[in-house]
Amino acid sequence: MLPYSSYILIALAALLVTCQAASKCPGISGLPGRDGLKGLPDSLASKRHDALANLKHRLFQLEAVLSLNGKIRKVGEKILASNGKKADFASALQSCEEVGGTLAAPKNEEENKAVMDIVKEHNQYAYLGIRKGETSGQVKYINGMPLSYSNWHQREPNGNGKEKCVEMYPDGTWNDKKCNMYRLTICEF
Repeated sequence: MLPYSSYILIALAALLVTCQAASKCPGISGLPGRDGLKGLPDSLASKRHDALANLKHRLFQLEAVLSLNGKIRKVGEKILASNGKKADFASALQSCEEVGGTLAAPKNEEENKAVMDIVKEHNQYAYLGIRKGETSGQVKYINGMPLSYSNWHQREPNGNGKEKCVEMYPDGTWNDKKCNMYRLTICEF
């Protein structure tokens, strides 16, 4: 399990990476120069710019160290991390949300492989941030968006409405499962 401070740093790194990619960070937007800090005296704008640049550099260093130690995996704009603990679906989701993330939900083959690598490393099935809706056969990401990618195991999903959650096997394939089972927690940021 990572120390609490590591989760904070992971969440901050993920936020900065996401903000930089989307260019939607209030007051950050690409680490602005003086033009992006209108209304501040030049000396304060310069100090703020330097502080933000230093913070960005430190966060990327920490991200690199955590990646080298196998604590996180970066895939595209996502950062994946696991505390190595097993929990039921609701508790796993809550654990991820408490540190600013959500349950890992692969949206393409590359992301699925990154999640699978963590599943293999821990040799445990993991819940995904995917659930079956009330309508039979309807599968969605937990944010309500329709599923855009899937990697179902042969003859899955087959829970006939009784298995609302989705787990990943060590081979990267998916299975519908009851939500009260204990599975590995993998978060995405």
